[in-house]
Parts: sequence; structure tokens; C-alpha cells
Amino acid sequence: MLYPLPEILTHPPRRRLDHQALVLNADGAVLLVETTYRNGFTLPGGPAERDELPHLAARRHTETETGLVLPLRTLLATDYVDEQLLPEGVTFVYWGGRLTRAQETTVGRHRPPEQIVGLHWVHDARLADVMATDQHRRVTQSLTALARGAHLPFLLRGIPAG
Repeated sequence: MLYPLPEILTHPPRRRLDHQALVLNADGAVLLVETTYRNGFTLPGGPAERDELPHLAARRHTETETGLVLPLRTLLATDYVDEQLLPEGVTFVYWGGRLTRAQETTVGRHRPPEQIVGLHWVHDARLADVMATDQHRRVTQSLTALARGAHLPFLLRGIPAG
């Protein structure tokens, strides 16, 4: 006997899902992206496409925006944003690692898409000056989780993402 599907499966809620990468340089500065469509700087990242694995969405956006190809397998933070001007959203922040000097030069040579105005290395003491409040809080919480070693592996059906 077939049972009717619950309402949540036939009419799922509209929700934005974003996937960002926290990347530090050798001096501990955070890599931020300045765009034409957002007030303040933000971490590199963006939404996943249909059936795209979340960590690969973060990796794709990070590569497109910064030129870096990074293994993003560890979650530092999950941030829920209620519905305001946009539908409710959830942002996942993945640990992108601390770059070597050679990797930093990749960022300096990269030519991002036209909606990216600039790529900036910003130390934590200046983050509040260049980021929107919610973005700044997200990065601060992610840095705190990193410093405490409080992170989660990203799993795909119970297996660490490879």
C-alpha cells in the first residue's frame, strides 16, 4: 500500500543554502571577497547548484572567485538567517586552510569574474570595519571554532567527504 507523501515533501519550504570557505594566509589574515552586489566584504563562496555536493559548491565558488582549489572537508560553522528581504537561509562555513606564500601568489594573480571587485587579506582586528555585521559575526564565530579545535567533519551519507 502506498502512503501519501507528507506536505513537507510535496511542498518543501523555500530556503537559501550558501557554502563559504574560511581561508587564512601565513600571517593569519582572512581572505575576503568584495562584490558589486553586496554591502561589505564576505568570505568566498555561494549557493550549490541542483544535485551539487555542498563542499564542492564551496570549492567551485572559491576557485572561481580566488583561483584557489582547496579541499573543504571540515565545517566550522552553520549560520541560520531568518526570512527578511530574502527567503530564510543557511550558510555553511568550511575550513579552507592556512595558505603557503606560493598559494597566496595565486590569489594575487587571479582574475576573478566581473562581479568581484577585489580580493582582500584582512586581519581579525579589522574585520568589523569592512564586513556587514552578520558576516562579521559569522567569521568571528568560525575563527573561534577553529582556535578551539571545535569543528565537524563534513559527511556524505555518514562517510567523510573525499
